[in-house]
Amino acid sequence: MTDSLDPDHQVPDGVDQLTVDAVAKLTHALETTERARGHLYAFHQLIGESDGRVEDAMHMLRDAGHVGWAERLERELFGRNILEGRWTFQIVEEFDDGYWALFRELEAGVRDDLQSGRRHLRQAGMKEDHRTHGEPGHTPRP
Repeated sequence: MTDSLDPDHQVPDGVDQLTVDAVAKLTHALETTERARGHLYAFHQLIGESDGRVEDAMHMLRDAGHVGWAERLERELFGRNILEGRWTFQIVEEFDDGYWALFRELEAGVRDDLQSGRRHLRQAGMKEDHRTHGEPGHTPRP
């Protein structure tokens, strides 16, 4: 086993630390957007679950003799657009096809152009700086 970083995590010749830090900042921004995307999917699923519960409540109200409320829920709320003309699946699709796809494309392009496509160079450098060479559990790679 070697005691050096995997070549895929070594800074290419001619790439300065400011560039590594800038690419790391952009990648971190993308990672934050990935987290936001997860919340968007959670929102999508929660709204679907809520809509199903509204449907159950409509039926229960109708069965309990509260037909007016059941009909109003069905007419005004159940199946309603979340935003103008959109259900949540359409919001997810628009986000995925637009902002998220472009962000991923640009981050990869910056990384490819400025770091030979190598990922997490700043983190790999931090690992190298923080680990204790020769100690168990401090190896640079599996």
